[in-house]
Amino acid sequence: MDLRARLTDRQTPVFLYGTTPPRAGSRPEQVADAIDKLAARIQGLPLDGLVVYDIQDESGRTSLPRPFPFIATVDPRQYSSLLRNRTRLTPIVYKALGALDEASWQSWLVESAQADLRYVSIVGRPTSGVRYPLALSRAVRLAADHPARFTIGGVVIAERHNDERSEAARLLAKAVEGCRYFISQTVYHAEPTQRLLRDYLRDCRGAGLEPRRIVLTFAPCGRPKTLAFLRWLGVNVAPETERTIFGAANALAKSIEICRDNLRRILEQPYAAHIPLGVNVESVSINRDEIDASIELFHALSEVMRGRP
Repeated sequence: MDLRARLTDRQTPVFLYGTTPPRAGSRPEQVADAIDKLAARIQGLPLDGLVVYDIQDESGRTSLPRPFPFIATVDPRQYSSLLRNRTRLTPIVYKALGALDEASWQSWLVESAQADLRYVSIVGRPTSGVRYPLALSRAVRLAADHPARFTIGGVVIAERHNDERSEAARLLAKAVEGCRYFISQTVYHAEPTQRLLRDYLRDCRGAGLEPRRIVLTFAPCGRPKTLAFLRWLGVNVAPETERTIFGAANALAKSIEICRDNLRRILEQPYAAHIPLGVNVESVSINRDEIDASIELFHALSEVMRGRP
């Protein structure tokens, strides 16, 4: 079963691993070394695909200081092609629209099709209130209707689902526009995701539509600076969760335990029997111990997913 079929199959979970390309300007041998290390790390994992992020300078999204400096990376498409050749896993390429206009977007799609990169998660702009030349909804439609038959996904952020702004309604609209799946922001608090999935199922039933695949992202955290970066990215990490992690003898092990328990709590709700779900594990850190912990986290979460009723 290829990744497209896996994403749309309602009977089985999906397992992904997220990675960031090396910094821009890396020599070819450095890129190859990074790929070899990743391939060795994930060897043997029951993965359905890889997620390759498009890292952008998001300083306009928040007034908080960035814990780590922004560093541009190798083009995600170039890195995705190399990863696919080395691992034989299908990459999902993130694409941040930035200041692209429609013509530039069409060119990007043509180039991606020529490289046989047909799984794309489209990311909107981090700065609200700014008028951009290409609307996210238009970009999704153009990609979904492209003759190259792209499989288009979107981003879901449970924390922005509230009475004033319904993330569930946004998911429904994006599905109509052409999104076949959604990958969440990192989860460190179960309740927002529970509330979103409950309301999303309700809205889908009201519209007479089947829910799209929702892939939930988790990341280990063993350092205060890593947690500060997660918060800068918009992840909801409660103060009591922070105290629990860093009050433990092994912060990384405790963070894995918290992620596992959050997934269990998300899956124990009635909506879980009706929404196709999945897991994406990433490391937002460059520290070796946190990167290695992402593999331990993957094993813990896949055990929870496969053990669900």
